[in-house]
Amino acid sequence: MNFPEFETRRLKLTMLSRHDVNSIYKLFSDESVIQYYDLEAFISESQALNLIDFFNTRFTDELGIRWGIRLKETDQLIGTCGFNSWSVPMKNAVLGYDLYPSFWGKGYTTEAVHRIVKAVFSGELVCGELNRIQADTVPGNTASESLLLKIGFKEEGLRRQSGYWKGQFHDLKCFGLIKSEYSEIK
Repeated sequence: MNFPEFETRRLKLTMLSRHDVNSIYKLFSDESVIQYYDLEAFISESQALNLIDFFNTRFTDELGIRWGIRLKETDQLIGTCGFNSWSVPMKNAVLGYDLYPSFWGKGYTTEAVHRIVKAVFSGELVCGELNRIQADTVPGNTASESLLLKIGFKEEGLRRQSGYWKGQFHDLKCFGLIKSEYSEIK
């Protein structure tokens, strides 16, 4: 299967490559970006290369997909988004995204996520027919919660201490979007 690429009004969503190592390193070494992530800030570019390889292997193995979010005008990589996992038998996927802080609050992530959700639910992205997309946020990550609500996700509840990283337990708010609900609002 060829890697699907998409465009929006301001963005291109493309496959990550080894040419993106420096940008991915800068993104994931920024403490404000990984504040709510289950990983420590990167300290070497080899970690970025490993992450790019991991994302691309997940696509090859049909377990998930991650796009680089690029500005259409300059091709600058400003973040990533995608489905950390998808399950064809269960017809669901788990969403994730990140963005350089200098681009926060400008609607770029909402634009990118809306595009990949549309691709999944319209059949443009063939990863099995999905009925549900889930996203988890750590309480306090109001920007992420706002993004999900704008796209049509519904808050489904709090899973207490369901995550463990950086030496502590984390509550996770679960958000879900069902294909029929998305079709109704878009």
